[in-house]
Amino acid sequence: MSQFFNDAIFWIEVDKIHPNPYQPRREFDQSQLQSLADSIRQYGVLQALTVTRNETEKPEGGGLAVEYELISGERRLRAAKLAGLKQVPAMIRSGEETDLMKLELAIIENIQREDLNSVDRARAFDRLVKEFGFKHIEIGKKVGKSREYVSNTLRLLMLPAHILDALSEGKITEGHARPLMMLVDRPEEQETLFKEIMFKKLNVRDAEAISRRIAFEKARKQMDPEVADLEEKLKESLGTRVRIEKGKDEAGKITIDFFNADDLDIILGRLMMEKEKRTDQIAEMKVEDAPILTEDEKIQMNEGAEDAMEKPLDEDEGLYSVTNFTV
Repeated sequence: MSQFFNDAIFWIEVDKIHPNPYQPRREFDQSQLQSLADSIRQYGVLQALTVTRNETEKPEGGGLAVEYELISGERRLRAAKLAGLKQVPAMIRSGEETDLMKLELAIIENIQREDLNSVDRARAFDRLVKEFGFKHIEIGKKVGKSREYVSNTLRLLMLPAHILDALSEGKITEGHARPLMMLVDRPEEQETLFKEIMFKKLNVRDAEAISRRIAFEKARKQMDPEVADLEEKLKESLGTRVRIEKGKDEAGKITIDFFNADDLDIILGRLMMEKEKRTDQIAEMKVEDAPILTEDEKIQMNEGAEDAMEKPLDEDEGLYSVTNFTV
């Protein structure tokens, strides 16, 4: 590997330093950048950047143009620009680095400083695998981690984009990501758990417990398809997770999840609508089941009612005799 120019520090104009195309870090927290810029404005850049030096000929014999490509230190470079610095200290490597070397240096420098979030780290590992054919164990050796660590980090990329964004932005932790990854083959349940983590502020232990319960319920439903079908119908009707647990003697309980008070109001409203709908259906069934009388039958019924009204009550027949009532 190429050496530094005698480990010397050079002052380089910030406008001549171009970003590293292999920079693994994508997210730069603006408040943290501003805080670093304030520190740089007061104390200067305390740790030198690392760059490569590239020379190109100017057109029409105008001499050589010198530019620099950043290998590590993009966060410091951005903060230096915010602080208004014109030059920054940098160590220059010879321009012989391959693309792989640049990616390796950028990843290793960030990981050694714990400066990458888990999603950017996973994407960087993914580039090493796909673009350079690295094995997981080889990546682990380069970054001082185990093969299992690399494999588990890469598995994060199986999560949907909006969950990865939440992880990158620190809205959920890498610990929360583990139970979510357990549900990659159940996207609806995964999304529900993600919303619970976000809205209910679930800790990692609670999220893992829910994920394990879902896995258990999946096995249970395979054994009891009737319960699974009923749960699915209720879930579609109420728009939330519903669990039916059978006990002894056909007894049991139904558990309905909700995220907040507004969500509970919506679910209760839907339950009331279902109740009214069911009541209307029963009423319609009774009307449809009632016998249809002919005109002669209606006349006979009316005549019978008139005779009953004109007939005096027998002394033996009490007020509550069945013959004194009509339906």
